Amino acid sequence: MSTIFSQIVEGEIPARVVYEDETTLAFLDANPLAPGHTLVIPKDEYERLNDVPEDVADDLYATIHRMVPAVEEAVDADASTVAFNNGEEAGQEVPHVHCHIVPRFEGDGGGPIHAVAGDTPDLEDDELDDIAEEIESRA
Repeated sequence: MSTIFSQIVEGEIPARVVYEDETTLAFLDANPLAPGHTLVIPKDEYERLNDVPEDVADDLYATIHRMVPAVEEAVDADASTVAFNNGEEAGQEVPHVHCHIVPRFEGDGGGPIHAVAGDTPDLEDDELDDIAEEIESRA
């Protein structure tokens, strides 16, 4: 299935492309949260970060690394929030990996990344130790 982002890559849907190389594409978000809100995608369709091959992930991060200062400087932003929604339950609306670069400005009313999760869990030390052990065993 071809996502809207794949259709942008193929030139079937117009977009304000700000960067392109062999494996990645960056363009302005059609529904921006701030001036300069930019999406960075791998050109090939991968639904989740877990699906992206390591070499493509390297290219994707290199493009993000290049675009963050470019976006911030272009709109004179004080900072930026850089994030992925990885899966539908996390808010991913398009099943094609995409990184949001959202310029941030003093007094913009936005919150930190910790604000996206809602209620935070109250975890005991032994629970944290168990979770850390499970993650470490899978890394």
